[in-house]
Amino acid sequence: MRPTVIAGALAAAAALAGCGSTSAPSAPARPAAAVPLQVANGPIAAPRDPGAVPLRLRLTATADPVRVRFRHPPRSGLLFDLDTGRVLWRRAPVRIVPIASLTKMMTALLVAEGAPPDRRVMITRAAVNTAGSKVGLLPKGKRVPLEALLFGLLLPSGNDAATALAQNLGGTVGRFVARMNQRARDLGLSCTRFSSPSGIVDAGNHSCAADLAALARAMLDEPRLARIVRRRRAVLRFPIKGGHLELYNNNPLLRIGYAGTIGVKTGYTSAAGHCLVAAVRRRGRRLGLVLLGSPDTGRQARRLFDRAFASQP
Repeated sequence: MRPTVIAGALAAAAALAGCGSTSAPSAPARPAAAVPLQVANGPIAAPRDPGAVPLRLRLTATADPVRVRFRHPPRSGLLFDLDTGRVLWRRAPVRIVPIASLTKMMTALLVAEGAPPDRRVMITRAAVNTAGSKVGLLPKGKRVPLEALLFGLLLPSGNDAATALAQNLGGTVGRFVARMNQRARDLGLSCTRFSSPSGIVDAGNHSCAADLAALARAMLDEPRLARIVRRRRAVLRFPIKGGHLELYNNNPLLRIGYAGTIGVKTGYTSAAGHCLVAAVRRRGRRLGLVLLGSPDTGRQARRLFDRAFASQP
């Protein structure tokens, strides 16, 4: 377990034992100015202070500074400062709900932590035949660059890429899912349980907005992942006809060129509805947003980010 991930993550559910408590942190959070940013938009790694309390979401406030009323609100949501943990807007942030392809955030985190970029991955029959959204064009029986699959996992949300990566890192999909759940426990994500590496199976696959905020911070603390999720489009060398793979990001904020967007991931199933975890950086401030079961993730995200950046320096 990497110290920089644990010290930097918003260990939301650790402060919410069982997703029901909102006890305040035992020590004040460090100011954002003390956390310099690197090129990949994550904090610069520093030696862990054994006496420091991990950054936590501040869910104890009785009133949120950002007020936005939606005619059809999301099922759950959270707008927060990625560096200080300050909560700006919330709606049932510890409600446990299906999360669809937001599951792939954990898959990507394990890949970034456990596999080098130059590894090659065998494309199996199971990967090619995975149902749901796909990268497509994966050549069965061939070894392909792992990094291309990581792009395929996070931009077009390929379930086939998720299966191939899980088999490569875990030996089997089942063993990889066990690692996903162990990593969730390590991060203190007590609302979270995974049943697949892709999120296509809703049964037994769930989380809450507070946990996903912590997971988003952990992802953005990985420069390798931060560089991928902020990309609107990628053209990668790949062993198929034409020699390259062209991928587009599903993130609605990146698709419209919303200023400062740096990620993170979308998801949809009929049970979960439309889901979005997004991050935007402006004037040195990084804000994160989780929308679960939203009727329009792009529109609702823009309204919340617009209000948050307009109301604060």
